[in-house]
Amino acid sequence: MQNCELDILQTVSKWLDTGHSVELITLVNCQGSAPRPIGSIAAVRDDGVVFGSVSGGCIEKELTLILRKSDHTRIVNYTISRDEAVRFGLLCGGEIELVFERIESVKSVKNIREIISILENRGRVCRSLDLKTGTVKLNLAERDQEFLFDGNTLNKVYGSAWRMLLIGAGQLSRLVAQMALTLDYEVLVCEPREHFANAWDVPGTIVDSRMPDELVLSLSSDPRSAVLALAHDPNLDDLALMEALASEVFYVGALGSKKSNNLRCKRLVETLGVNESQLARLHAPIGLDIGSHTPAEIAVSILAEVTAVRNKT
Repeated sequence: MQNCELDILQTVSKWLDTGHSVELITLVNCQGSAPRPIGSIAAVRDDGVVFGSVSGGCIEKELTLILRKSDHTRIVNYTISRDEAVRFGLLCGGEIELVFERIESVKSVKNIREIISILENRGRVCRSLDLKTGTVKLNLAERDQEFLFDGNTLNKVYGSAWRMLLIGAGQLSRLVAQMALTLDYEVLVCEPREHFANAWDVPGTIVDSRMPDELVLSLSSDPRSAVLALAHDPNLDDLALMEALASEVFYVGALGSKKSNNLRCKRLVETLGVNESQLARLHAPIGLDIGSHTPAEIAVSILAEVTAVRNKT
């Protein structure tokens, strides 16, 4: 699964290559119901084609009408009526604030392509737009830097896709992978066991036959990655956890009962050299306690916990 914002920017680049003019629209504020998070973007082509979403479908049809009123960078406020809120499944109406920006100068086009290149290489970049002058600047984003809009300057941070590494290609991993794809994760599956790897059949995921410790090391410096030990085989799970707990990944979890987790923790500390502060990062037994029993319910609990940790990152 590819980063949705990368999809939008690549589409903008293709439209520009074919001679279209394009407006980039950013959701900068909202009051009331929020169908999309602040910082969401959409692109509108000169013939009315819309890619991306800033309202969950509420006003996308209206965007082309707004575009016709002006061709410079500007702020537009749009009220979502109660009727529209009901139609799109929102709790109530509200008002959203959007920034419309025409992408046409040589420098703007170049900046879009620079962002695409950075995202394709799993980097983070802050695109700063001065609304008064239309000037755009790119800077590498600080680790904790997030979206910021003060009415004059729009600082939008673009980051690489969130990534999930699953250890083991069993039934639970299959369900977790399918759900993770819908949440826009790039899903990697570590499976050195040939018979399990050959049976894997989830489109949009990547199966890697390297040993878990080697694979985790390859993404250990990526704070937008999560490692889930689901093989239920200490020979695989422990190797992954040893490296993951010492890495910068935002989430580390492992499948198993409380009893098996106690034994696992003892192995990690006494045999593999994991220290207590590293061990404290481990989410095990993995998943929120929702009384789950079936593989599908366990997968839901896992994604719920990963999402909760991710949203606090």
